[in-house]
Amino acid sequence: MEIERVGIVGAGQMGNGIAHVFALAGYDVILNDISEDALTSALAQVDKNMERQVSREKISADDKSEALKRISTTLKLPELGATDLIIEAATERETIKTAIFEDLLPHLQPHTILTSNTSSISITRLASRTDRPEKFMGFHFMNPVPIMQLVELIRGIATDEATFKACLGVVERLGKTAASAEDFPAFIVNRILMPMINEAVYTLYEGVGSVKSIDESLKLGANHPMGPLELADFIGLDTCLAIMNVLHDGLADTKYRPCPLLTKYVEAGWLGRKTKRGFYDYRQDPPVPTR
Repeated sequence: MEIERVGIVGAGQMGNGIAHVFALAGYDVILNDISEDALTSALAQVDKNMERQVSREKISADDKSEALKRISTTLKLPELGATDLIIEAATERETIKTAIFEDLLPHLQPHTILTSNTSSISITRLASRTDRPEKFMGFHFMNPVPIMQLVELIRGIATDEATFKACLGVVERLGKTAASAEDFPAFIVNRILMPMINEAVYTLYEGVGSVKSIDESLKLGANHPMGPLELADFIGLDTCLAIMNVLHDGLADTKYRPCPLLTKYVEAGWLGRKTKRGFYDYRQDPPVPTR
């Protein structure tokens, strides 16, 4: 099937990035959120990020202008029903995602493919709450979406081959690379990445190293572009904790137990860059370690 109109649920960091790359690739995009302010902020962020691409000669000014014209916004979820592909990019909570899909169902076209940008939640379980589990997939973008080249495509137990091939074609049109993952907790990237971050938090918790020494060790000793604690702040400590809980609950292995210090930071509301405090204090320039 031909996919030309794409609906995106959630206008946050991931949602606006997804809208950005789809619009540049020539898709008509409808971006939905429950907040008018979020939609306004998302369009401003897309404009800013595209302008950065223009200044670096990655795209032309005309490319930017045409792409922005392809993005429309709405507060009304049912308006996404006329699209060919829907990507849910709401908060990483299963109850919220399930409610979104249930609200969408009465308004969908028969051919509409449903996908979730979830980083860890069972695709099979989400799909089972819809009327089209065979047309449901995980469509997991990496953050920041305009820069990161990978997209994880996750098939649920019922996902059919036509749906997979249609989504694979979309990834190729976006100019990105698809990795096919099985529907097990946290898929590929986060199954490997989050335990590493959690272990870095344990290393801090046990006093083996400071925030600065842990991050410098991985940047200079393992050639990572960001240290694990710096990366955790970038992702959001609440998101890291949620994924570790999915791994721990889904695989029942103690090696996935979230570090108590990670839980403590989340309880304090120190979630990283988005709240100005996490393992670093971003109210200062340059950011200063909090431990």
